[in-house]
Amino acid sequence: MINTFVFALSSVITHIGLGMLLALGVHRTMTRGTKYFVRTAYFFPFLVSWAAVALIWKYVLDPTFGIAAYYLHTTTNWLASPTWALPTLIVVDWWHTIGYTFVILLAGLQTVPAQLHEAARVDGANAWWRFWSVTLPVMSPTIFFATVITFIGAFQIFDPMVIMTQGGPDGATRSIVQYTYEKGFQSFEVGYAAALSLVLFVVIMIVTGLQFRLSRRWVHQ
Repeated sequence: MINTFVFALSSVITHIGLGMLLALGVHRTMTRGTKYFVRTAYFFPFLVSWAAVALIWKYVLDPTFGIAAYYLHTTTNWLASPTWALPTLIVVDWWHTIGYTFVILLAGLQTVPAQLHEAARVDGANAWWRFWSVTLPVMSPTIFFATVITFIGAFQIFDPMVIMTQGGPDGATRSIVQYTYEKGFQSFEVGYAAALSLVLFVVIMIVTGLQFRLSRRWVHQ
């Protein structure tokens, strides 16, 4: 459960933070044709199945013949390290799913009225204050939606753990869904696996409900 929470929280932070930076960069500095190309390029990995992505990255990170080992000049086995295995999976998850969050946030940016930015600029607000006082409040419903969806998806993560690390090393990357699968379909402890599934549902429901409750303080309608 701890691994799952760490993975989910890290996923939310990286997706919202870096996704917002990408969306701002594309929205403000690129031409229409370039925007279309970048949107497509970032969203395309999201269309690839998790199984294919996990296998691709497993070969990329191979310490013997992987591309990462060649260009980074290292023989570190990232997926076999208790310290680096989970952060590596977080990076792979970001690469695979950032396109979805990026497109949502980019769409939210396009709904911010230009008149509000013009009014703030006339009042003497710099770029940072316009972002903090205009862009974020208007985008708060979009950010809230992206946060909820990202957390739910990350908390149910399964494929990369099974394919890339098998939950290792020493359980460092085992997620609650993978643990449920092992108990139900490998150990045939069906009752225990069902109880774990119920716990997973309750945890997601509680965290999502908490997010909705806290959203009243910062989401502007």
